[in-house]
Amino acid sequence: MDAAIEVRGLAKRFGDVAAVAGIDFEVRRGELFGFLGPNGAGKTTTINLLTGLARPDAGSVRIAGIDCTRDGKAAQHLMGIVPDESNLYPELTGLDNLCFCGALYGMPRREREARTRELLETFGLADAAGRKFAAYSRGMKRRLTIAAGIIHRPPILFLDEPTTGIDVASARQIRGLIAGLSRGGTTIFLTTHYIEEAERLCGRIAFIVAGRIVRTDTVENLMQPLEGRRAVEFTLDGAAENLAEDLRAAFPALEAQQVGPGRLRVTSARPLSIGPLVRFFEDRGLAVGEARKVRPSLEDVFVEVTGIEADRMRAEREKPAGAAP
Repeated sequence: MDAAIEVRGLAKRFGDVAAVAGIDFEVRRGELFGFLGPNGAGKTTTINLLTGLARPDAGSVRIAGIDCTRDGKAAQHLMGIVPDESNLYPELTGLDNLCFCGALYGMPRREREARTRELLETFGLADAAGRKFAAYSRGMKRRLTIAAGIIHRPPILFLDEPTTGIDVASARQIRGLIAGLSRGGTTIFLTTHYIEEAERLCGRIAFIVAGRIVRTDTVENLMQPLEGRRAVEFTLDGAAENLAEDLRAAFPALEAQQVGPGRLRVTSARPLSIGPLVRFFEDRGLAVGEARKVRPSLEDVFVEVTGIEADRMRAEREKPAGAAP
């Protein structure tokens, strides 16, 4: 296998906490590899170890065949790094920030100025090129930060939570930009706790929980056990707390999960009969406002593999920017 990133036994502790606990994985050249887990799972620590921003306590890291275990910066010329928080200068304009980043990578003046203009156009920021970075919206800041990370055309790009805390339209645009970079051959290591984002973008995904990788596979293989399963999501007019447990007790062949306030998802390996379920809800004084079929998703796989309820991931997504994990 032609690996862009090879990790063996990678470990990092902070006091009594094992942030990364002896993980192994490989990322192929040109692959868009997802690193999926809740806040505090070890995603950012892993990126910091891979990019030389932190030193491992144990294990090895190879980037494009270069051993970076002792010298974390040995392969930095091959990397683009987009941190979870912007590292650009608020007092500089968008144009000046990109030109400055190009200079840091040793790009000649004419080349970095041409590349800056190209990226500002590509990322839809040409009209804001002369505006100070501090005045950019959150979505614009994320786009410029990604542009800064790829100004030197790195073959390997590390993206740490690129769409966290931004509006839906900006997130959609950034996902499109990421997909375009992947199609162009860039190897991308993407951390996220947005399950649907990982499912949409990535070819392979690793689930990390409490510093340990619990499963790595292609999206297709992860989804395969769910083929043939039927799922119906009910919207109920009334409180649905603890209802999933009661439903599982009444219908042992079914799986039930609360997916939001007044929303319950029922899953079965066999055809579902809606009538008995509606009567079950009505007997408890709950009217069914809507019942709709839903296709099984990577979210279902994540819950099954990790034991972490999807509600927790959604709550983290909805946290204000800068809130504690």
